[in-house]
Amino acid sequence: MLRNLRMNKSLHLMVWLGMVFVLIFCYVPMFGVAIAFQQFRPVMGFMKSEWVGWSNFTLMFQIPDFYQVVMNTLIIAGLKLSIGFFVPIVFALLLNEVRLLWFKKTIQTMVYLPHFMSWVILGGILTNILSIEGGIVNVLLEAIGVEPIMFLGSNDWFRPVLIISDIWKEFGFSMIVYLAALAGINPALYEAAVIDGANRWRQTLHITIPGLYPMMALVATLSLGGIVNAGFDQVFNLYNPIVYETGDIIDTYVYRVGLQQTQYSFATAVGLSKSVVSLVLMATAYRLAYKYANYRIF
Repeated sequence: MLRNLRMNKSLHLMVWLGMVFVLIFCYVPMFGVAIAFQQFRPVMGFMKSEWVGWSNFTLMFQIPDFYQVVMNTLIIAGLKLSIGFFVPIVFALLLNEVRLLWFKKTIQTMVYLPHFMSWVILGGILTNILSIEGGIVNVLLEAIGVEPIMFLGSNDWFRPVLIISDIWKEFGFSMIVYLAALAGINPALYEAAVIDGANRWRQTLHITIPGLYPMMALVATLSLGGIVNAGFDQVFNLYNPIVYETGDIIDTYVYRVGLQQTQYSFATAVGLSKSVVSLVLMATAYRLAYKYANYRIF
């Protein structure tokens, strides 16, 4: 073992640095979960704050706003996952039919680029584009005789803006997985289909799409764990008090209640409940991925 450490010390150093990072930023903060069972006071610390048991969790289910926040989270996350599941598949199928390599690579790069931009930048861009005064979208609407719309200040429009902008940002990254799956389909199948007289539509329907089924099943099952993650960065950079009714999600609620209103214990209880649900869903997702897509980590 010591000989192995000496021979591969640079590799072990890389692993240990990553493990130290995870330990400090992921595991050590877990001790803060105790706040959820206390009436936490910063001046008294963890050890001296009063223990209140399940009181914070009981209070959580007594506040009407909490149910609205949970519903917003499930609706937004569910729509993002469901619509965002099909868009990369359709776009990958369309891009797969392009024969000009330079054009294909250009389009792929263009749709892939937004993934690398933070929501701080994209939030500012969307705010300017959708602005009711001078925003390009409302300028175009006025040009065709439609009244300007407060996209980021309307409970009717805020969710569609979140869903569409999230899909626009992420579908290029998800599309790469399906393009890789398409590249793995046996070309002999297409050659046999051509001999049998199948056109491009028939080839896509009976060869290409069935060839994507394993990857589709894997992506669908693994995405199950994100059903309670509606995207804190995106919502935080786009929402405002006017759209709390339809745009406030669990993560932004925890941030606002915990850090802005200093209700540390209650906010921790809400966050812990979400984490437990996420853990159960993630375990279920990996179980389904192993059962239906033969995918496993260990």
